[in-house]
Amino acid sequence: MRGQSVASVLDAIAKLWPVAQNVEITLESNPASADAGRFHDYRNAGVNRLSLGVQALNNRDLKALGRLHDAAEARSALRLAMQCFDRVSLDLIYARPHQTVQEWRSELREAIAFGTEHLSLYQLTIEPATPFASLARTGALTIADDDTAAALYEITQELTDTAGIPAYEISNHARSGAECRHNLLYWRYGDYAGVGPGAHGRLTLSGRRIAFSSERLPERWRAKVGAEGHAFLENVELTQRDAAREHLLMNLRLMEGVDLARYESRWGISLDRQYIASLECEGLLQVSNGYVAATQSGRLVLNSLIVALAG
Repeated sequence: MRGQSVASVLDAIAKLWPVAQNVEITLESNPASADAGRFHDYRNAGVNRLSLGVQALNNRDLKALGRLHDAAEARSALRLAMQCFDRVSLDLIYARPHQTVQEWRSELREAIAFGTEHLSLYQLTIEPATPFASLARTGALTIADDDTAAALYEITQELTDTAGIPAYEISNHARSGAECRHNLLYWRYGDYAGVGPGAHGRLTLSGRRIAFSSERLPERWRAKVGAEGHAFLENVELTQRDAAREHLLMNLRLMEGVDLARYESRWGISLDRQYIASLECEGLLQVSNGYVAATQSGRLVLNSLIVALAG
């Protein structure tokens, strides 16, 4: 996407909504399309934070992940980004096929050494109906077992904590004050408008929680907008119980956890204090100043923890 296209989108947004003077505007970029002139164009258009999808720092794994760039391009793109933007996030995937604990330790140390203010460190997961799912089914793609994935996660916390870039969400790490604002909005279960192909949104309208999702394919999205004025595939009111579950799911990903009073006031649903106390005794939850948060042990089994609390 050209810098002028970004500027046009941002101009359209400014005509529709008030924009804060200190607004954070993040653009995601892939190293394969990295270009110093384009980065400058993005910055001149108003982008003030860049998230770079490096994913791996060796060619073997980049090829296995189907990325278009190589490791040299990734390093070069990162250096360019840090020259152009004051705020840069580096994205990596771990628990990759055949990845060892020592390989990840070395790679993460290199990533930290670049000095970005934010790191997004995602564990590789296999989503249904994707090429990875087909490869995993046939045995062509081997993913890390639970013990290895847990060891890799614990190393991730150890190295980032030592470097002063602790996790503020289960997969995201930042220096103090550098947390991504739009990510925090999602995880605190605020309102957000999803615009464009494949976008999702959650809006509170007249006290109702509305879920939106759009056509994923750009060509179909554009045709649907032309024919109907929108490209929503989903535009439904969530039940109170479903919205409360989403709220809990999102909040428990954060290190700060869920504000019990706010949660219960918003949804009129009380969480079982006795059950929370039992999970605290097991070392899976911690309760402090009205917040309930997963401990490091709890985060290793977070999905199960959320299901247990949501009931």
